[in-house]
Amino acid sequence: MKIHKSILFILSIFMLGLTSSAFCQSEKNADEINKKDMDLSVSPATDFFQYVNGTWLKNTEIPAAYSGWGSFYILGDENLTKLKNILTNVEKLKSVKKGSSEQLVGDFYASGMDSANIEKQGYKPIEKDLNAVDAIKNLNDFYKELAKVQLGYSNPLFSFGAGTDEKNSKMNIAQLFQSGLGMPDRDYYLKDDDKTKTIREDYTQLIKKLFSLIGYDETKASKSAEDIMNLETQLAKASMPRVEMRNPNKIYHKMTMKELISLSPDFNWNEYFANIGTKEPKDINVAQPDFVKEINNVVKNTPIENLKEYLKWNIIRTAAPYLSDNFVDAEFNFFGKVLNGTKEMQPRWKRVMGTVNGQIGMELGKLFVKEYFPPYAKKRALELVHNLMASLKARIENLEWMSPETKKAALKKLAAFTVKIGYPDKWKSYKGLVITRDSYFGNVLNTSIYETKKNLAKIGKPVDKSEWGMTPQTVNAYYNPSNNEIVFPAGILQPPFFNPNADDAINYGGIGCVIGHEMTHGFDDQGRQYDASGNLKDWWTKQDEENFNKRAERIVDQFDNYIAVDTLHVNGKLTEGENIADLGGVNISFDAFKKTAEYKSGKSIDGFTPAQRFFISYATIWRIKNRPERLRLRVKVDPHSPEQYRVDGPLSNTPAFWQAFDVKPGDPMRRSGDKLVKIW
Repeated sequence: MKIHKSILFILSIFMLGLTSSAFCQSEKNADEINKKDMDLSVSPATDFFQYVNGTWLKNTEIPAAYSGWGSFYILGDENLTKLKNILTNVEKLKSVKKGSSEQLVGDFYASGMDSANIEKQGYKPIEKDLNAVDAIKNLNDFYKELAKVQLGYSNPLFSFGAGTDEKNSKMNIAQLFQSGLGMPDRDYYLKDDDKTKTIREDYTQLIKKLFSLIGYDETKASKSAEDIMNLETQLAKASMPRVEMRNPNKIYHKMTMKELISLSPDFNWNEYFANIGTKEPKDINVAQPDFVKEINNVVKNTPIENLKEYLKWNIIRTAAPYLSDNFVDAEFNFFGKVLNGTKEMQPRWKRVMGTVNGQIGMELGKLFVKEYFPPYAKKRALELVHNLMASLKARIENLEWMSPETKKAALKKLAAFTVKIGYPDKWKSYKGLVITRDSYFGNVLNTSIYETKKNLAKIGKPVDKSEWGMTPQTVNAYYNPSNNEIVFPAGILQPPFFNPNADDAINYGGIGCVIGHEMTHGFDDQGRQYDASGNLKDWWTKQDEENFNKRAERIVDQFDNYIAVDTLHVNGKLTEGENIADLGGVNISFDAFKKTAEYKSGKSIDGFTPAQRFFISYATIWRIKNRPERLRLRVKVDPHSPEQYRVDGPLSNTPAFWQAFDVKPGDPMRRSGDKLVKIW
């Protein structure tokens, strides 16, 4: 619900869970490549994504409750059933210790499944907070309610919390980031194409609808919607574009309290900090100073009644998915149907389980790993990590474009990587969190306030580098530059990414490329700016930096030319880091795979050589079909390219792939000359 800023370079946007069938496949099934999913009429030298996935794509219908369908979704959907079994079993327990994992997740789930009580309450769970906003008389009152909304709901105007000091990675400092928009990106407020205008109108209708559900008449709801749109548009105009925010130095401006006040003198920061419950910070990273100047203009020039409606809107839209069905339906019609193209809502149990997983996922994770993550899987995954680290080390040592001086620093950084696999060694504590069966939204609000206060308490304290940024059941992985760590939750360590019973080609082509991807993030356009200790520090010679940038610009140009949907092109600059990581991941993993006995044997399985099976495995993990609405949204907000180009893009730059499938000069899947990208 409420997310604090942290710089994690995420493999995928899909926050899905682990299927219990992960390690139950027979050895034969684990080794199989399903030719029925392939389109063998397509040449692998023309379009490898279609060659591997074409028949599957042709025959697959996206389920109505999803904006896309494929490897991540299928894995997650299977997992939902397993997590449901955990929750329903826990829910039935009659005697559990208060504050235990079983009590917290069981009561939370039960409260969400009590649809009769939720319908009966309507918007009563937020009525008290709405009334408090109504009672605002002046700016001092406004700061008090702004802080309350930020503690439990969303981030109107800006986001404030604790985060790692990018230039002193051992310490947490206060972080102030731009925020306050109800739509996913500034472009939705500023662009004038017909599609964006239609989305703006739909968003305006959502505001009117939700205000009508708390008793506003048509005239009052329309006026509130107009004022809110004007205020959010003002914030959008001052917001830094996503591409610009990819440069970590552009969002690092450490200031004192005095400097912050001079930046926005009409905003009473002392009053705000007193109400948010933290003492005056010594140091504050003001990520976007120009945006903070605009906050000053907002509080100085916006009528207090408009500020009140804006706060109420943040309360209503945040709470809507957890209230009665009329609120849920209205919220889904815009965010589900309009923005993502989803045809119908998921059943209540899936939505509730997702909420529990999102709010107190580590408690659910404790129960999950007991059943679904065997120790031998962790051991095998760690072996792969070590093999890939050796591969990347050799690649760095042999780079022809990098000087010995910079190589030395790069190798030092690689050697300093922290590796986290499966689940935390030290579980997150929820001591003091109150969860009951009485109010679903009450539980959502309690957990949000609890997490926000815990975060604020970190300001000025050392970073706990044992913490995880994802739950164990998440099908995902990440690199965190401030910790210089690569993290692989149990959820990603399963087919089609990983299976300890599968042959090496399948695992290196799957999880091996994922591991290599995350390692490469430490050396992409963003990650390369952090040193071995996780500090934002320049460790490159000027010539090496120029060499890197020239090579990286080629991958930007390559992806700029791909069409995501209709006439919308992939944003090569926004997706630069992920595209570099995909290319690096494939090369690193294939180099490691070449050292295995399987590769050296040259033995074919199902008619495919070991090298061919490696690349087919890679294309299989990105087997996803998206709705056009989803792709339009992703072009604006997602740093990852559409899956087709996550396959064809890096492989067209990979000589080992050309050799495996006899891709000749001039074929679409073989780039050459000054278009060929070779970085790590």
